[in-house]
Amino acid sequence: MIREKTALVTGSTSGIGLAIARAFAAQGANVVINGLGAPEDVEDERSRIEHEFGVAAHYANADMSKPADIIDMIATAERELGSVDILVNNAGVQHVAPIEDFPPEKWDAIISINLSAAFHAIRAVAPGMKKRGWGRIINTASAHAVVASPFKSAYVAAKHGVAGLTKTAALEFARSRITVNAIAPGYVWTPLVERQIPGTMEARGMTREQVIHDVLLEAQPTKEFVTSEQVAALAVFLATDDAASITGAILSMDGGWTAH
Repeated sequence: MIREKTALVTGSTSGIGLAIARAFAAQGANVVINGLGAPEDVEDERSRIEHEFGVAAHYANADMSKPADIIDMIATAERELGSVDILVNNAGVQHVAPIEDFPPEKWDAIISINLSAAFHAIRAVAPGMKKRGWGRIINTASAHAVVASPFKSAYVAAKHGVAGLTKTAALEFARSRITVNAIAPGYVWTPLVERQIPGTMEARGMTREQVIHDVLLEAQPTKEFVTSEQVAALAVFLATDDAASITGAILSMDGGWTAH
């Protein structure tokens, strides 16, 4: 059912998003990747997907903080590839600081890219999915869509918002054969997580090793990072017919973090 469909994955030039894009391509889906990176590195990833999996792979340089860019990215994908059947809202940024020291511009950026971008993308793909009578929308949430951690006010607020948006869209699209779900990973070893470490070291007065073992993995009973490939495998499953009755779900993949 995935073969020859088109999957658009935001924030997919590295980390979880790239793993998801590659996983869909491996199933025969054409993909649109989006995100930051040196042009030569992005082109290398794009061409590798095409050559490894024999699918069309396009790159969109849309700025996920700009609604007009998001709308144009989806319109271009629909025009060039025929449709956007699977949307994965994965783009995300992070900043770690106490609330009283949290720069307002960082708050605005995190809410814009982590939450508002998902709304604008869903709004843009919905008409086409409804017309075709099929669609899959998968949002990358976080354990922080369910629980909170100190010094991450904007991120936690945004991910809680993603959970609410997921449930609302699922109810609205329930009769249109469009499912909307969120994957809520715990800590996945990605560049985004790695970049959190210096800020957490400063905020908590810890060493790098202490942050990894006493902050990041402290929350996960398995004491292991989730892998990008595990998140990607769940995303692919959610796009299959076997998952057609799963909608409005916030699916934890966090080593037991939120089981408490």
